[in-house]
Amino acid sequence: MSLTSQLSHPIKVGIVGTGYAAKRRAETFIEDERSRRDPLRGAQLCFVTGYTTENMVEFCQSYNVASYDNWEDLVRDETLDLVVICNVNQLHGKITKLALENNKNVIIEYPLSLDYTEAVELLELARKKEKLLHIEHIEILGGMHRAVQKYLPEIGKVFYGRYTTIDVKNPAPIRWTFHKQLFGFPFQAALPRIHRFTHLFGEIKSVNCHLKYWDREEKDYYHGCLCDAQLLFKNDLIVDLIYGKGDIFIESDRTFEIHGEKGKIIFEGIEGKLITSEGTQPIELESRRGLFALDTRIVLEHLFEDKPLYIDPESSVYALKVGEAASQSAISGKTMQIEN
Repeated sequence: MSLTSQLSHPIKVGIVGTGYAAKRRAETFIEDERSRRDPLRGAQLCFVTGYTTENMVEFCQSYNVASYDNWEDLVRDETLDLVVICNVNQLHGKITKLALENNKNVIIEYPLSLDYTEAVELLELARKKEKLLHIEHIEILGGMHRAVQKYLPEIGKVFYGRYTTIDVKNPAPIRWTFHKQLFGFPFQAALPRIHRFTHLFGEIKSVNCHLKYWDREEKDYYHGCLCDAQLLFKNDLIVDLIYGKGDIFIESDRTFEIHGEKGKIIFEGIEGKLITSEGTQPIELESRRGLFALDTRIVLEHLFEDKPLYIDPESSVYALKVGEAASQSAISGKTMQIEN
């Protein structure tokens, strides 16, 4: 039985979360042209739930949607076909499990879970229930990733990569993204740092990782963190990852570079360059704006027209496996071998 044949018309949607991603999703559902052409087709945004009453009230007024007081009641609503999850990382796995058990299709922001074993179990549950489980990875849709894919053949065999993302926050906020449990281990929570490379270059043999927090007086909150990892791929590619944020840094840094035997691709912020023996060529990047909307439209096309998705959940869960190994390495001080 196809997913389309199991859905109500229009598809009835509930959103868990009221932040930036939730708003972009809501706008896309509301603006879906299928609904405009035929009220019995397309998507219908029905319910939202969030962390604070104030944010929920504002969201409901902005998008003309009803609310639930908690996510448990929302995902159990029998009228809903699709649940979109974009709240704190710590709850992702728990909400997805309840949604699938209640026969909902699911869109979720990465990571699917902060626990690799739970993520594998959720993939199996989605297969058993014959439901969509789409894990958003807008970095794969973004201009930088597509540019790298385009120019990779010009730099020859790749042997080294480095990805630095340091985000200065001064003062560092007291919010869930600076909380050890709610946000999670950096290379599981900020999964695209790993996923960009596994999507391009495949499986990893080993990972070595270190992590440092600058703690606050408030329990489990921090005002700075620094995490670095070295990945060794099966094809002998070496990748260094650096992730840091907070008020302990003086300057932000976002650098992505790949070295091949015939050249180099580098992005510093939004400035990209291809460097070969023939010279330096600038790489123009498209704006990152609109990627959550694009992700949402792709899912709707998949549900209504059976068009392919741009990413499969197994790809995300494999990156999560590497992220969990990085966490174990940071705790143990040892290099972790990855069984594939």
